[in-house]
Amino acid sequence: MSSRRAYPSDLSDARWALIEPMLTTWRAARRGPGTAARVHDLREIVNAILYVYRTGIAWAYLPHDFPPYKTVYDYYAKWEADGTAEALHDLLRDRGRVASGRMVTPTAAILDSQSVKTSCNVNESSQGIDAGKKIKGRKRHIAIDVLGLLLAVIVTGPSVQDSPAGRQLLDHLAVAHPTVSTAWVDGGYKDEVLRHGATPGIRVEVVKRIAATGFHVLPRRWVVERTLGWLMQHRRLARDYETLPQRSRTMVHWAMTNIMSRVLTGESTQTWRNDLRKTDMHTQK
Repeated sequence: MSSRRAYPSDLSDARWALIEPMLTTWRAARRGPGTAARVHDLREIVNAILYVYRTGIAWAYLPHDFPPYKTVYDYYAKWEADGTAEALHDLLRDRGRVASGRMVTPTAAILDSQSVKTSCNVNESSQGIDAGKKIKGRKRHIAIDVLGLLLAVIVTGPSVQDSPAGRQLLDHLAVAHPTVSTAWVDGGYKDEVLRHGATPGIRVEVVKRIAATGFHVLPRRWVVERTLGWLMQHRRLARDYETLPQRSRTMVHWAMTNIMSRVLTGESTQTWRNDLRKTDMHTQK
């Protein structure tokens, strides 16, 4: 356990216990130059990653009481490249489904997308313009289960319409979760998506709007909107800063890992509103 003062984004003992076995096994299996002289605690590496997510800062601006930012980023990149980050996410998702009384293997999914602005370091070739929302950046396309947990995610330029991205997302979903037989989408997905789903055996249904105007909670659709809201609790995801689209995809996995670890341990997710409220209270004393 670190001797420094804790940050709100730090892992609790219970949350660390969920992910420690996989990361310890990963470290023990690594061989090669420099692996014998490890000096940085894995828990502090993860704490540093979650700090970046929660605050939205650049890696180079990590506080000095964390391991060096280049070391933290190196672990982050390695866990992305060898699939450890995604495997850790999948482990917690499966545990979350079981804890909620569901089977590990999902049978239904909900698809949606979210356009976000990019930073100036993102290559023009990997971004675009969402004409409908007037956003230049990237688009996250996600498939979730009925609990709101992530099943598949791809990242494209926002100029990529929901229908072609939806076909690609269905392909990913069919490979990763072959038990899924039903998927719900909104009216932005064309008939070609419905037809494409028939190939892997997924029945795609459109959830239509209840009325032309006004806000209405739509069956099934509200679940995916809530998940997109969960992602936006992480300031690093409020804008896409990643040079590579696959790194943006990993960002989504880590955000959901953070959320699911809190749910599994019964810890509430910190919000900036609560943080500010506490600050105001201390200021008033």
